[in-house]
Amino acid sequence: MRLLHIVTSPRGERSASVAVADAFIDALRAEHPDLEVDLLDVWAEDMPEFDRRTIEAKYKSVAGEALDDVEARAWDWITGAAQRFADADRIVVGLPMWNWAYPYKFKQLVDLVSQRGLLFTFDGEAFGPGIDVERALVIATRGQAYRDPASALPESVWNHQIDFPVFFLSTVGVRDVRTLVVEHTWDDGRDESIEAAKRQVAALAPDF
Repeated sequence: MRLLHIVTSPRGERSASVAVADAFIDALRAEHPDLEVDLLDVWAEDMPEFDRRTIEAKYKSVAGEALDDVEARAWDWITGAAQRFADADRIVVGLPMWNWAYPYKFKQLVDLVSQRGLLFTFDGEAFGPGIDVERALVIATRGQAYRDPASALPESVWNHQIDFPVFFLSTVGVRDVRTLVVEHTWDDGRDESIEAAKRQVAALAPDF
């Protein structure tokens, strides 16, 4: 089994999303000793900016025109990263909440790899998947609690932290996208919350 592990937190060992994702991978490896993990850390990758030159590379590629060196480097990274999605049997994404959503580097990754003919198809009327991946897990960590209906910060206002990643993964061809929300990662309940989440992901591993 080949797992694409997308890391979106720059905090390393101090990151709740990394800690929970790592616990999940450990549990998954216990189920699948042959597990291969492809680590895609958006902070360590030399991702091109999705700027004018990269957009030019996209349109030139579609038109079959020659790319200059800058455009070619950008397009090579995009096609290589998209292939990593295509090669995966499973995907796990750790997403800390940043400013009511997710780290901007995650959106940069999505903008780069979401290209027609790579991760999705479009026939002029409807979108279709460009890859075929059986399952993914999105781990969303939050410093506060948003799932209490009586809270001044109801989860219905914040669902885009999960809704967009689930939409993206489903659209490009992940057949089963599962989610886990981990809250209280900033307050006194942090350790207890993270340990509980580790137990939850361990229980998810056998059926993943």
